[in-house]
Amino acid sequence: MALSRQQHLELYYWMQLNRKLEDLLTVMFRQNKVVGGVYSSLGQEATSVGTAYALEKRDWIAPMIRNLGAVLVKGYRPRDILMQYTAKSGSPTGGKDGTAHFGDLHEKRMVSPISMLGDLIPVMAGIGLGARYLGRNEVALTWIGDGGSSTGVFHEGLNFAAVQRAPLVLVLENNQWAYSTPNYLQARLTDFADRAKAYGIPGVIVDGNDVVAVYEITKQAVEQCRHGDGPVLIESKTFRRKGHAQHDPAAYVPKWMLKEWEAKDPIARYEKYLTAKKLWTEKEKNDILARIDRELKEGQAEAEASPLPPAERAAEGVYCDGCHEIRAEWKRSPKPVKPGKNTAQWFDGKTPALKPVAKSKVAAAVSSNPGRRKKK
Repeated sequence: MALSRQQHLELYYWMQLNRKLEDLLTVMFRQNKVVGGVYSSLGQEATSVGTAYALEKRDWIAPMIRNLGAVLVKGYRPRDILMQYTAKSGSPTGGKDGTAHFGDLHEKRMVSPISMLGDLIPVMAGIGLGARYLGRNEVALTWIGDGGSSTGVFHEGLNFAAVQRAPLVLVLENNQWAYSTPNYLQARLTDFADRAKAYGIPGVIVDGNDVVAVYEITKQAVEQCRHGDGPVLIESKTFRRKGHAQHDPAAYVPKWMLKEWEAKDPIARYEKYLTAKKLWTEKEKNDILARIDRELKEGQAEAEASPLPPAERAAEGVYCDGCHEIRAEWKRSPKPVKPGKNTAQWFDGKTPALKPVAKSKVAAAVSSNPGRRKKK
């Protein structure tokens, strides 16, 4: 589980690429080059990158609009993202959709985001179960916000996943605000990880601005799911330092809160960590930043040179016209996967005890509900 020196540098690369790509998208949005909106994850990069980095290539993700870092870790390039946001012909959707609405079920194993918050949870529970039915030891991971955890489908999906022991890791990004509603006005909870108790599954807390802690706790949860003891709910305490989208100035957020969380910036914090642990040199840092700058310039040039999609493409791919065969592919007998008999541990009629997942060492240092703090 311990990260190598090279892996530490890769985490820094992905977080910086996440942030600088969003900065570029913001500039392009203001230049009217973006079709649709831009949803910033400023301050949340460690959560997206750290969780996705804990997965293996065979595992599945279903990102939300602020999980750009996870999308990059999964293999998409800056040019793919820039073309997608500018609705160009060379984008992952061929210019037929914008922003974060794209995926790849074959190579990257990424399920396209669903705008109705919470709906990805039962979908990913199904992905995990489907992989198990086929005899594949794969894990599904998706994210939800603190506000999204109040939806009905959050309960239905997580309860179903718990009963079926689905290999699902659900990362609850507690960024303190559900759009403009602070946590304390939408839930009587100090820790959203406590929601896990209702489903009989482990709920753990991690400092979402500490990328190493996020990686370590997610890696442990992933392995627990891979061993048949899933699902796991991870609450990542973090903060988004931008409004809901570019049109939202976030005037509802107290200035003291923005200042407090700016001091906890995950990238600046990780830079100090790498220096203190002597995991890099100034030259290596500059090389990483130069690489990102080069990749973004090349990606932007390629996106801006790409044509818009032809009009006739709008009628393509609407219905399946024999493009693939849908059939069952049983790798083992279907008997063990009937409801209530979905793992080998259950064959004796006994329910196995859940393995506890240790809380992050940094969890105690995280402010659990800054929304209640009075302005100084």
